[in-house]
Amino acid sequence: MAVPKRAGAAKKSFFGRFGVHLAVIVFVALWTIPTLGILVSSLRDKDQIVASGWWTALTSSTRTEAGRLGTAADQVGEDGTYRIAGNLFDEGDARTLTAFGTRAQEPSQYRPGETADLGKGVTLQVNQDGSYVMVSPAPFEGERGRRVYFAASSPPKFTTDNYHAVLNSEGIGRSFLNSLTVTIPATVIPILIAAFAAYALAWMRFPGRALLIATVIGLLVVPLQMSLIPLLKLYNGVGTFFGVPSKTYLGIWLAHTGFGLPFAIYLLRSYIAGLPREIMESARIDGASDFEIFVKIVLPLSFPVLASFAIFQFLWVWNDLLVAMVFLGTEADQIVLTAKLNALLGSRGGDWEILTTSAFVTILVPLVVFFSLQRYFVRGLLAGSVKGG
Repeated sequence: MAVPKRAGAAKKSFFGRFGVHLAVIVFVALWTIPTLGILVSSLRDKDQIVASGWWTALTSSTRTEAGRLGTAADQVGEDGTYRIAGNLFDEGDARTLTAFGTRAQEPSQYRPGETADLGKGVTLQVNQDGSYVMVSPAPFEGERGRRVYFAASSPPKFTTDNYHAVLNSEGIGRSFLNSLTVTIPATVIPILIAAFAAYALAWMRFPGRALLIATVIGLLVVPLQMSLIPLLKLYNGVGTFFGVPSKTYLGIWLAHTGFGLPFAIYLLRSYIAGLPREIMESARIDGASDFEIFVKIVLPLSFPVLASFAIFQFLWVWNDLLVAMVFLGTEADQIVLTAKLNALLGSRGGDWEILTTSAFVTILVPLVVFFSLQRYFVRGLLAGSVKGG
């Protein structure tokens, strides 16, 4: 039996909405889960970060370690035997010993409370609280204690020490202000230039217009890394010629402006070219110049796409490390936040507690910018992608 057209259309509409909602849920999960992982890891103890993943933050984590027993100087003779007693844990340690061993190959050979035979009548007993007793029929000798391996379970531990270490680090506040000094002008300048250029390429007729549009599109595919060294040489040459430093805020503003202009012009032109032609023609009939049309008509109508590009540019410049290290100095009054946090990691980058905390600190400002302008974000992108002139 054939399905009525109206019922079929309703069915397609239902599945269409379901597909959209499912896609939104997937994208939200892909963005939220890593961010949640960074937040949880930044609040965990550094030893637990190394021992287990962030998804196990609410459960106990087990880690295998090595320790040393007491030395011969700690032995006590009693009833013809000699014993060394102590504790593998520090005072106040909340960990619980789950297994121990006397060889690195078998760190979990014995359970807590079991007696391990060490040979020649020597025995070792280690309990859950980390206390141990080693007994020998002959006096112990040597200045170093015997090495023992054990697995210890730690309860979940959350701390703000990681944030104290990052935020109280010398120069963090200054580098934060330096990042704002770089990012804000590097976002505003390309928007101002690109808006004028986009209007000219969309609504003004002049020789070479098509060639300029093609050039802008071609510049979109030029890798950033290819232009770093030539541009830096140009800056150094200009600085030497005029006798001024080349690695200044002005230099990095111009660098970010140059790298962001092709995309900005392409995005803004696609949007501005789709504005109603009747509005432009009516304004021209009333005697408005191109500048007046641009300022009074085009700019107010183009706010969604301007906000969209502002989000892109702000995020890119704020999170940038490569361009900042190439075009800006490393002095305390110039180093940006990403470079400062990178220096905190050390040469090997193994401090995961610093890495996750730094990552969460750096995304706070971009999140504020994004959620402030997000209502214009999708509208500006969609309008610029489906209209053209």
